[in-house]
Amino acid sequence: MAKNIHVVVDDDVHERLSRIKNDHGLTWEGMLLHAANDLDTTE
Repeated sequence: MAKNIHVVVDDDVHERLSRIKNDHGLTWEGMLLHAANDLDTTE
């Protein structure tokens, strides 16, 4: 079953995230997965 995630951010944050997402050719889902992988470390 598909789930939705809704996040409210300021315009400047959205612009920054959109630029990063587009520069790396990612979707919003891809951005979220990359962030989760980077944070999910076993140090």
